[in-house]
Amino acid sequence: MDTHYAGIAELDEVPSVAVVVDVMRAFTVAAWAFGRGAERIVLAESLDEALALKARHPDWVAIKDGPPAPGFDTVNSPGLLRSMDLRGRTVVQKTTAGTVGALAVKGASLVLCAGFVVAEATARLLRSRAPEAVTFVVTGEEGRAEEDLACAQYIALRTFEGAGSAEEGAQAAPFLRRAAESRAAEELTTGVRGGVHPDDVALCLELDRFPFAMVASWDAGVMTLRACATPAG
Repeated sequence: MDTHYAGIAELDEVPSVAVVVDVMRAFTVAAWAFGRGAERIVLAESLDEALALKARHPDWVAIKDGPPAPGFDTVNSPGLLRSMDLRGRTVVQKTTAGTVGALAVKGASLVLCAGFVVAEATARLLRSRAPEAVTFVVTGEEGRAEEDLACAQYIALRTFEGAGSAEEGAQAAPFLRRAAESRAAEELTTGVRGGVHPDDVALCLELDRFPFAMVASWDAGVMTLRACATPAG
């Protein structure tokens, strides 16, 4: 499997298989939404689109980056989302980097959205599909976000190594350390970013918290993310 890493702006063509990584915090939040029972997540192209979808579907849950804003139910924080009951609900999510990255590769035959919380499940799905090439989209900081690159490289390692290799926790330690020392982690910890819970960084670095991968597809004019059970091994 050929592995490529690219920022959103560096995507000069649509890859066949893409893994879009946003550790802090879009796809950690998405995983928590599924963990709290959400049926699907619609990835909005803009705040206006998110609000329009919410207006047409008042029972949907709208999420955005930054501080709370009128029309949105909550913000892009795993620490805040983990207490919500989302059973059977549709979530609309718009973030600065993660949702943008997923929409940038909407023409790919397979789009996975990932963070450390679903790393092994994502690697398992990649192993089961055995693609010839995978492009990891590093969404943060114009492709230079250390936490996203570290997670992408870890998923690639797990995909190559396969189940039953060295203990996953030991393998993950240096990648998690890089993420913990990243600019994004510092900004969340020091309050530079808005809409933050004190547990957000720790929750973003929780390895394999969830047993599912997250697959995005273009469905009825919107990019829709769903949790996907993955084969063992």
